[in-house]
Amino acid sequence: MLKIIERILPSWALCTEPDPLHSHARRYTAKYRRKQGVVKNLWIGIGVVMIALPNLSLIAALSLLTTFVSFIILDETD
Repeated sequence: MLKIIERILPSWALCTEPDPLHSHARRYTAKYRRKQGVVKNLWIGIGVVMIALPNLSLIAALSLLTTFVSFIILDETD
């Protein structure tokens, strides 16, 4: 299975050590990992609200809003 993944993904995506010259290096920083944790907890919380209140219009609005907020949190700027 790992061989198939190695063929599909580019070599830089399989790297576990950040290359300071590459655009994805920020994903390995502690600050970015904390941001990912915040986004994960946000989605879990919103998911619970969506399950508790199964209204299609509310689910659509919350999904769009949460996606927007997730992008704001994970933005590259500090």
